[in-house]
Amino acid sequence: MHRSLGQAVRWAEQVLAEAGIDSARTDALLLAGHLLGLSRGEVEARAIIGGDEPEGYAELVAERARRVPLQHLTGVAHFRYLTLSVGPGVFVPRPETETVVQTVVDELRRQLAAGVHRPRVVDLGTGSGAIAASVAHEVPQARVHAVELSESAHAWAARNLRGTRTVLVRGDLRTAFPELEGRCDVVVSNPPYIPADALPREPEAREHDPELALYGGGEDGLELPRAALASALRLLRPGGFFVMEHAEVQAEPVARAFREAGLVDVVGHQDLTGRDRATAGRTPEAAAPAPDGTAPDGTAPDEMGE
Repeated sequence: MHRSLGQAVRWAEQVLAEAGIDSARTDALLLAGHLLGLSRGEVEARAIIGGDEPEGYAELVAERARRVPLQHLTGVAHFRYLTLSVGPGVFVPRPETETVVQTVVDELRRQLAAGVHRPRVVDLGTGSGAIAASVAHEVPQARVHAVELSESAHAWAARNLRGTRTVLVRGDLRTAFPELEGRCDVVVSNPPYIPADALPREPEAREHDPELALYGGGEDGLELPRAALASALRLLRPGGFFVMEHAEVQAEPVARAFREAGLVDVVGHQDLTGRDRATAGRTPEAAAPAPDGTAPDGTAPDEMGE
């Protein structure tokens, strides 16, 4: 059946809305734009002046109605100022993580203003590379390092980090970058954190995001977040900064874990909907020696084995 572009988009919007997709109109336009090589606004303009439905549009809409993620169908995810390559085997970056990146960018700019030269950043469990790529793009003075365990996600991250000078390794966030221990200025992590008995509400995440990127381990889902915290403590210099994304219900136990680990200035950060979705803290500054040469704990230099 021949349809104009405007008719096809209206049909797609209805099909997607009936499938329970809140962003039905936007998705209908973006799918058409993917096939036509046009932006959303350009699709709307062409629909008004009388363009034709692109070939393959109905098939793509049917896939989206089955709750295949939009980003898997278009092959891209828009994240802050970047367009990332994504697909099966990698966690599709979410808007709430954009606020985590903003926290990192603000901290790095503060450190640069304070005289930190080329601050070093580590992204633990980088997934698609969204955080690392954004930091490298927005704070070019930073030296960015990222680690990812999943082979498939690592491949997507390598594609997205190409040309950014980011150091990407495949490995476990628990043990990554031993050569950087105590030398990092900022550590950031969006680790898996969903509890074992919880299922993501969205079918797109439940059925298509890799389990390795979703479930944090343990009944509370905090096994991997605690591992990320331990690695941050290992990697950060005195006065270094750590921020981690988590579920809203985990805000209190994560803040408690930060304080029990010795972090100071622990503060929660909300996403754009006002939910507590990240926590940040600092490693204590190294105490200066007393004027008489004794250490902060009162021991003399020869008592410290010097």
